[in-house]
Amino acid sequence: MKRTITLTFLLLFFLRPSLYSEGLEVRSRSAILLDATTGTVLYEKNADEPIPPASLTKLMTMHLALQDVTMGKVALNAEVPIPRAAWAINQSWGSSLMFLGPGQRVTLKELLLGLAVCSGNDAAVAVALYLSPSIQDFANRMNEEVRRLGLIHTHFIEPSGISEHNSTTAREFAQFCQYYINQHPEALQDYHSVREFAYPKAENVAEAYRDNPRTIVQTNRNLLLDTLPGVDGLKTGYIIESGYNIALTAQRDGTRFLAVLLGGPGRSSLHGGQIRAEDGAKLIEWGFENYKTLKVSLPQLPEPRIWKGKENKAHLVLSNQPLATQTGIVIDSLNLSFTVEKQRGLDVQQRIELFEPLIAPLDAGTVVGQLVLSDTAGILKQIPIRLERPVPQGNIFKRIWDSILLTLATLFK
Repeated sequence: MKRTITLTFLLLFFLRPSLYSEGLEVRSRSAILLDATTGTVLYEKNADEPIPPASLTKLMTMHLALQDVTMGKVALNAEVPIPRAAWAINQSWGSSLMFLGPGQRVTLKELLLGLAVCSGNDAAVAVALYLSPSIQDFANRMNEEVRRLGLIHTHFIEPSGISEHNSTTAREFAQFCQYYINQHPEALQDYHSVREFAYPKAENVAEAYRDNPRTIVQTNRNLLLDTLPGVDGLKTGYIIESGYNIALTAQRDGTRFLAVLLGGPGRSSLHGGQIRAEDGAKLIEWGFENYKTLKVSLPQLPEPRIWKGKENKAHLVLSNQPLATQTGIVIDSLNLSFTVEKQRGLDVQQRIELFEPLIAPLDAGTVVGQLVLSDTAGILKQIPIRLERPVPQGNIFKRIWDSILLTLATLFK
C-alpha cells in the first residue's frame, strides 16, 4: 500500500487556535505559531496583514539555490563569480553585508553562509546573478515559486529584502518556512544554526593579500540560538518599513514548532532585536508548554467484502482529506502525526469503523470507514479510510447471487 508524506500545507492552516492562547500577548504587529510537522496553527495575531519581509526574503533566495543544488544544476563547492553589482561597496545604504569585493574567490556554500549568518545583501545579489541572467529574472523566478506554492499575498522584487516593495504575511511566510524545512532539513544545521561566519579568509583573496585578508567575523543575528533550548533557525530581518521580523523554529522531544513574527517595534537595533527575541521565545515556550506532535503507528487495514462487484475485496488507504473538516494530519509510510494538547495521547487506542455493507459500483477515493484514535480523555482524531481503486459492478449473475447472500446475511445477523 503506497502512502507518501503529505506536503499540501495549504490545507493545514485553518484549525481554530486554542483557547490556551487567551492572555498570550506579543508586541510584534503580526505573528503566527504552528506545529511545523502538521501545520496546525496554535496562535495567530493579524496573521494575514501584508508586511515587507525584509531579510526573511533571503530564505527564498536560499531555497532556490538549494533547489538547484538538489537538481544537480549547481554545486555547493562551485566557485561563484562576484560581479560588480555584488560588491559590498555597491549595496544600498544600511545594507547588512558579507563584504564581497573585487578579486575575491567565493563558493556557493560560503555565499549561503553569508546569507544565513551575516544576512549579506551582497551575497544575495551574487547568488541571484549566479542562478539567473539578471536580478529581475531571479525575482521572476522567486515569484514563480511563490505562485507554485499557492502563496497569493507574497511577492518579491529583489533577492535580499532591502526593498519595502517585497511583501508577505505571517501566515504565508510560515507556510513557506514549513515547506523550506521539509525540503532542506540539512539547512538548519549547515546554515541557520551556525553561530558565526568569518570572511574573507586567506583563501578568498588574491595572493598578495593573503598575509592580511582583513577577515571580519560576524555573529548570527538570531539571539535565541544560544538562549532558547532547541532553536536551530531560521532568519531575522529588519528595514524601517517593516520593523523587526523573525522566522523562528525549535525542536524538542520530537516536536518542532515554527513561529513567524513581523513588524516588531524598537527604538534601535539593540532594543528591537531584544523585543523580537522576547516575542519569539514567548511563543515557542508557550507552544512547548501546551502542545506536542503525537506520532502513532499505522494499523493494518482490513480488506472488507465488496458486494455485487467485479472484485470481492476492497483495498483501503488512510486519507487526510475531509470527513467533514479533517486537517492537521500527516501520513507517511509507517506513522501518522497530528498535534495534541500536551497532556493528551499518553495511552492511544485505535479502532477501525467500516461503513458496511459496501456495495458496488464504488469510485476510487470513496470514504468507506474511519480510523478512530482515542485516549482516556476521549477521541483524539477520526481519520477517513478510502478505497484505493474503483470497484465496478459485477455481471448480472454476480449481482443476483450477492443480493441473495446479502439478504441472508442481514436476516441472520
